Amino acid sequence: MNPLNGYDIEDLSAGMTATFAKTITEADIVLFAGASGDNNAVHINQEFAATTPFKSRIAHGMLTASVISAAIANKLPGPGTIYLRQTLEFKAPVRAGDTVRANVTVRELLKEKKLVWLNTVCTVKDTIVITGEALVKVGSRAPK
Repeated sequence: MNPLNGYDIEDLSAGMTATFAKTITEADIVLFAGASGDNNAVHINQEFAATTPFKSRIAHGMLTASVISAAIANKLPGPGTIYLRQTLEFKAPVRAGDTVRANVTVRELLKEKKLVWLNTVCTVKDTIVITGEALVKVGSRAPK
C-alpha cells in the first residue's frame, strides 16, 4: 500500500480485511450535533432519553457509521479511495464511552472499472451495532 494513495486495484483481492477503532466521546456527540444540525433529544437530553427504549442518551447513528468511513479512508483500500455508496442497518445503540470497531472486508472486485464492494460491520465489544456494504473506487498502476 502506498501511504499517500492506498491500495491500487491490482493490490486488492477478495477476503482482504482491515479494522479501525474509535472510542465515541461525549465531545464527539456534542460536536456531531453541532456540525450536522441533528439535535434529536435522544442524543443530547438525558432526561428525555431516559423515557425512550434506550433508557439513556445514545450516539448519532451517522456518527457511529463514520467509523466505517475512517476504516476505508485510513486502512482499506486507504487514502485516495472515493466513497460511492454505503448501506447501513443499525442493530444496537452506541453510547459515549463505547469503542466502535469498524471492520471492512473486500467482497468483490470489478477490476475494469476500478470498483470494490466491501462488507462493513461495526461492533462494540461482541455486539454488532451496524452492518452494511460499501462501493468504492480506487486507483490503478496501469497506464491510462
